[in-house]
Amino acid sequence: MGRITDTLTAMDEDFRSLADRLRQESGGRAGYERLIATEDHEELAGVLVAPEQPLWAREIAAFRLGCAGDGRAFETLVLLLNHRDPERGVSASYALSRLDDPRTARAAAALATNPLRTDYALPAVLLLTRLRAAESAPALIAALERLLGPDEPYPRVALACVEGLGELRDARAVPVLREALGHPRLSAAAGAALARMA
Repeated sequence: MGRITDTLTAMDEDFRSLADRLRQESGGRAGYERLIATEDHEELAGVLVAPEQPLWAREIAAFRLGCAGDGRAFETLVLLLNHRDPERGVSASYALSRLDDPRTARAAAALATNPLRTDYALPAVLLLTRLRAAESAPALIAALERLLGPDEPYPRVALACVEGLGELRDARAVPVLREALGHPRLSAAAGAALARMA
């Protein structure tokens, strides 16, 4: 465990959180320790394409490769970004933000605006805000417009869209933010977002 502890000491807090979560999921198997400690990107990339690999192993490999800027992690990270387990989505969002792949913003926009996956869209919305890409504001506007319907059950996603648009300060968001003022759960954040644009 000494080598693993030393390795984690040099890592981000985000990786510490992922490592602790996946240590429990893996049951402390030897494969977990190897993937946490290895510096061999070929070994990590092999996990992404090898058959019958557990999800925790693929997540470790994709996260580490993504944070290192290795594009081979992109497809796995996009799948994890929209996973039903929100913690996987958050970890994937962090790695994708560091991967610096030009496809990332388009993929996140597609996930954030997919009406069939709204329940899992929060990490994609947060990623779009962090990226500040050309796709970010249009995707958040489109997602928020849909989420302002009377029976939409996703207030956390809607709130993240409002806050993200406030961060982006894109004038195209003004109409939808004004509409959000009429929603009790969003009014304070929408007012703050509009104030930032003034």
